[in-house]
Amino acid sequence: MIYKTDYHIHTYYSDGIGWPEDYIGRAMEIGLSEIGFSDHLTLTDEQQDWSIKLSMLGEYIDRINKLKESVTGIKVRLGLEVDYFPDKEDEIYKLISFLPLDYVIGSVHYMGEGTVDLGPEYYEDKDIDKLFESYFKLIAQAASSGLFDFMAHPDLVRIFRYYPSGNAEPMYRLLAGELSRSDVAFEINTNGMNKPLKDFYPDRRYLHIFREEGVPVCVNSDAHKPARLGQYFDDAYRLVRKAGFSEMAIFCNRKREMRQLP
Repeated sequence: MIYKTDYHIHTYYSDGIGWPEDYIGRAMEIGLSEIGFSDHLTLTDEQQDWSIKLSMLGEYIDRINKLKESVTGIKVRLGLEVDYFPDKEDEIYKLISFLPLDYVIGSVHYMGEGTVDLGPEYYEDKDIDKLFESYFKLIAQAASSGLFDFMAHPDLVRIFRYYPSGNAEPMYRLLAGELSRSDVAFEINTNGMNKPLKDFYPDRRYLHIFREEGVPVCVNSDAHKPARLGQYFDDAYRLVRKAGFSEMAIFCNRKREMRQLP
């Protein structure tokens, strides 16, 4: 049986276009075995427009749980994509540890007060080498926090096609090593194809490093509307197989199992 999952999906509860119910038909149409919702949760001092409001979190959870009970022909999973802030680990833990989630995605958007993905102006007048080094260290720190089941778009800092001047391989080895030690998976995120990057995250040149370190992988679309569910998945599956992977991670009740790649 071909088993496909897409765990990185955003709805109107954060910055997506569509309610959870709007995604189900498309998910079944493209042959997904599991669909997982993971709206943004960002614990900044001021509420972000692209993050779920804490006051809506209970409604979000109830809505997905009702879909779990009512939908047949596909498994529905409940997740969150949580922004990592080093000084908010305890706050994040206290919020998510008692929620009935199937998985928690860790992500790094913020470097200081700005986010790396909202515009290329963030990169102007910055030392790109130091920025990349800091970003990878922060992603590795997030992985080691024990808060997350897998890390989203682990080199999002590539989004506007800025690159370090030297060999980036040591940064990927640092990250893959920490993911392995912390037993945290990573995703192939196909949404980079819709961004200025025009490629997947992470950089395909270094996927073999994650395989060498034994880091589990899953393939996700980071869809913000139903039409982008499962986008570019066939190419992504070919890519991870070429890198030497034979299995992918699936999640339920914060527990990970492995399935044969499609």
